[in-house]
Amino acid sequence: MLEIVLLAIAVVVVLFVLFFVFAYNSLVVQRNRIDNAWSQIDVQLKKRYDLIPNLVETVKGYTKHEKSVFENVTKARANALGAQSVSEKAKAEGMLTSALKSVFAVAENYPKLEASANFKMLQEELSGIEGKIAYARQFYNDSVLSYNNSIQTVPTNVVAGMFKFNARDFFKADESEKANVKVKF
Repeated sequence: MLEIVLLAIAVVVVLFVLFFVFAYNSLVVQRNRIDNAWSQIDVQLKKRYDLIPNLVETVKGYTKHEKSVFENVTKARANALGAQSVSEKAKAEGMLTSALKSVFAVAENYPKLEASANFKMLQEELSGIEGKIAYARQFYNDSVLSYNNSIQTVPTNVVAGMFKFNARDFFKADESEKANVKVKF
């Protein structure tokens, strides 16, 4: 009888330890997935940041009097490069997206620019990068959702609390990114 009780206690302890290890490892994997997803966003944003000066210079060659548009793009790019947190990065990216929309709106008024092979190539490349950024943001937010659910639901919330697994922020579109672009000449 004592052997059965000891065996039952040993089984419960082993199951508890296995659950604890599984829960901890699962949280670590999810946290690392978020960090990886954030890195993928950064890779795509870097490509975009590198492309923007070429785009601006191409457009400048055709549009000499649109100085404020280029200043806004340059300022927005600098802010985006300097952003650190997820919320700062999201806000800066929203401003940069709005500034880029203004560049393309200005370009519509210059038929020679729109017909330029270099401009078309840059526009297509930027469009492809924007799609990759959108996908990377989606993957990041999906990873954050899964992780935040895990650290907030029973029983993994116990392990998360013991080891200080903290909730992560979602990458949210800034209000300025949701608004229509208004270009005035």
